[in-house]
Amino acid sequence: METSGLGALNWAVIIVYLLAMLGVGVYFTRRASRSTDSYFRAQGRIPAWAAGFSIYATTLSAITYMSTPEQAYLADWSYAAGNLAIFAIVPILIWFYIPFFRKLNVVTAYDYLEERFSPLVRVIGSLLFVLFHIGRIAVVVYLPTLAISSVTDINPVLVAGVVGILSVIYTFLGGIEGVIWADVIQGIILLLGAVLIIVVGLFFIDGGLGTVLSDAAADDKFISTKNWHLTDVVNASIPLVFIGSVFTNLYQYTGSQDVVQRYQTTASNSETARSLLTNGVLALVTIPLFYGMGTMLYSYFKHTSPLPESVNTSAVVPYFVVHVLPAGVSGLVLAAIFAAAQSTLSSSMNSISACLTVDIWDRFAVPRGGKQASVGLARAIIIVAGLIGTGAALYLTSTNQAETWNLFLSILGLFGTPLATVFALGIFTRRANAVGVVTGLVVGSIGAWMVQSDGSSPFWVACVAFVLSAVVGYLASLLWSLVSRSDGHDITALTIFGTKQEYVRRAERV
Repeated sequence: METSGLGALNWAVIIVYLLAMLGVGVYFTRRASRSTDSYFRAQGRIPAWAAGFSIYATTLSAITYMSTPEQAYLADWSYAAGNLAIFAIVPILIWFYIPFFRKLNVVTAYDYLEERFSPLVRVIGSLLFVLFHIGRIAVVVYLPTLAISSVTDINPVLVAGVVGILSVIYTFLGGIEGVIWADVIQGIILLLGAVLIIVVGLFFIDGGLGTVLSDAAADDKFISTKNWHLTDVVNASIPLVFIGSVFTNLYQYTGSQDVVQRYQTTASNSETARSLLTNGVLALVTIPLFYGMGTMLYSYFKHTSPLPESVNTSAVVPYFVVHVLPAGVSGLVLAAIFAAAQSTLSSSMNSISACLTVDIWDRFAVPRGGKQASVGLARAIIIVAGLIGTGAALYLTSTNQAETWNLFLSILGLFGTPLATVFALGIFTRRANAVGVVTGLVVGSIGAWMVQSDGSSPFWVACVAFVLSAVVGYLASLLWSLVSRSDGHDITALTIFGTKQEYVRRAERV
């Protein structure tokens, strides 16, 4: 495959971007060093719009930046239904989940699981998050590594090192406050990069936007009527994408520490609610930008020169960037790919550190009433997690993995979605107990694995995982309550049946 060097101007743009990210980390170092509360929660100093932008940048990542256009390039816009699914859960988040997390004043989402169920459930939830996000770091580092090394002559080890290690450094320095403001900058850059790709691409296509729209209509590159079927669980029908995305988003927004952590960084419930609305609006912007990018690339390679067969379709965006965009512009877009990766990496590493520091070290290694872990321990965990994830990314690079969008969603449906049911059962039922929800979690994960092994759509995997975990978890809780005695654990205030006053009284007792 044809490769090339980036050139001095492109390198200059990328280096300026990377130095700016380091500068953000350095700027917030002093604030982050005050306490673990400041390091993980920023003491409520983050404005709603910035928290919303950070949530958007965290959930978007390099997976969206490269794999969403790849999906539109290869197929159509069916997966865009997943972006709309966010709005289906925002009211539930605002009315139920956010008050729980904020009124209990938890640092991690899994603190709630101990209050509602048991320390064991808290540990299971926290460790599942940690293991999943170590894998996520690997995938997110792998994508820009594949992007750059497949279309240039740059060593992939260098690329992985730049993306991964520099993310470790500014996350290490600035804590969650540095991470969030870096996310804001990175979000702006990656959106600007997407706009530049589309604008320049349309300029080089004979007929511009008209040709792209004509090709999309003729070749079913938007949404075909055949995509509304419900019976095919292998392919991505629009109803299945929407429902499956509701369940995967429930995990992302209720059981995943990297997002839930941001609920504590704003000053009030209303500010947190506004941050979610900001994120929702940005998710809508993603549809025309990133799916439109893939459709534009389809027309470009159809009418100019075909995409070389040796190019992995996961690299279709960077191939276009390096070989078509002018110098300087391509450097900015490559910086956007770095930004998309690093916004997710920094959030994952800070949240992994929060889980291991608060849920494991402070909870079990420190005597009750003893001194909590230092910021130094939190930073050491970030270094270890970043290095492990980067090393795993090099393995993915050596095996030339493709279709990373489906890979990511499959992992999320398998390990994450059943955990969302644990939170749902805890909040919306009185009957759920520790034995029952752990049983549901295990059975749901096994069921997801079996469905995934049959080659089913990742969205169908998510549906099976959530429903199976919820049904088994509730029934197992009922059975266990019949054969065991109640321990007197008052959980009313930890469900939707508790009043606001009960929340306050319980928080004061705890």
